[in-house]
Amino acid sequence: MSVTSEGVSAGPGVPRSDHAARKRAHGSIRNDNRAGWLFVAPALIILGVFLVAPILMAAWVSLSDWSGRGSPFSSSASFVGLENYQAVLTDGGLATRDFGTALRNNLYYVLLVVPLQTIVALVLAVFVSRRWLKAKSFFRVAFYFPSITSSVAITVLWLFLFNVSGVVNAVLGWFSLHGPNWFNDPRGVLHLLLAAFGVEQAPESLADNGFLGISWWEWLSGPSVAWSAFILMAIFTTSGTFMLLFIAALQQVDGEIEEAAMVDGANAWQRFRRITVPMLKPTIFTVVTLGLIGCWQVFDQIYAAGAAGGPAKTTLTPAYLSFQAAFTNNQWGQGAAIAFLLFFIIVVMTWLQRVILRDKYDARVARQERRNRRTQARAAKQARKAGKNTAVDAGTGASASVETKGC
Repeated sequence: MSVTSEGVSAGPGVPRSDHAARKRAHGSIRNDNRAGWLFVAPALIILGVFLVAPILMAAWVSLSDWSGRGSPFSSSASFVGLENYQAVLTDGGLATRDFGTALRNNLYYVLLVVPLQTIVALVLAVFVSRRWLKAKSFFRVAFYFPSITSSVAITVLWLFLFNVSGVVNAVLGWFSLHGPNWFNDPRGVLHLLLAAFGVEQAPESLADNGFLGISWWEWLSGPSVAWSAFILMAIFTTSGTFMLLFIAALQQVDGEIEEAAMVDGANAWQRFRRITVPMLKPTIFTVVTLGLIGCWQVFDQIYAAGAAGGPAKTTLTPAYLSFQAAFTNNQWGQGAAIAFLLFFIIVVMTWLQRVILRDKYDARVARQERRNRRTQARAAKQARKAGKNTAVDAGTGASASVETKGC
């Protein structure tokens, strides 16, 4: 055993150059980390200034009584805690009722638009991907064109089509049907269906109880006739975008699998249901996620229509209510609080649809991978602990050897 000015060597069989090599490796890793942070610093600064900082500012506004004048961090804005959230959720006043109405409207919007636009987009993608179809490019552009058209222009077109004397009511007149005054009819579709079966009055159990300031009978009214026109417009304008995602996914489907299914006697519907749809599951998940986020953020159509949530607030949405509270009523705290509640709803709904759409086999594989990672982590921890104990024993033996040699 040799003794140097730096101390006792690690022991026999362990070269001293390993320590220097490890130091050089750690130094190289640190340099790489510095270089990496240097390259991503501009993006992080931009995200911090234009994304993180506004979010933090909005969070402070939702907890303050800022009036919209001056800086929200000045002495004129005081901290009020959860009062803005309480006014929206639990006070039972007009703010609570408006939020409940907006939530009901948007919930029906999501429940109808997301499934229908996904189905329509998938059907269009399958249609324009058929080998026998001529002029595929024309149909793809035609179906996608509404998605790139200005939402204001589409809304104006929809107002013209669904007018009392518009094209839609004229077509319904051909079948001896009297079309409604679409954008001015606040009647709920489900209430109209119940009235057709003789149920016109609300049961006491539904009329006397409710949630967020509105009765359960109002919750069960369904989308209004006016809101139904907006739902059709959303399906018309968004299906083309999701069609492109499905077209890209269909091009990745292996044709040999379908040919094998055809040899086995599977018809077109069986091949579509058993082969195509399961292979499109990742794309379906993406489409549903984007649809959920977009539907909960609907704002521009209502604003462009000039209805301000009417008639009878049946087209009011949380996004428009947040805008109205902040920019129209100067209740900036309530507007920010509604925005954060909307963010929470979007996160929860996205998580729920991920759980629902997750494949059982994929879930088992994910659980097994987590168990394997935990096992590997425990094994690595035990190995590190055993290595430390070995190093301590080697150091103790080396010290004893030096003392013996010195004696």
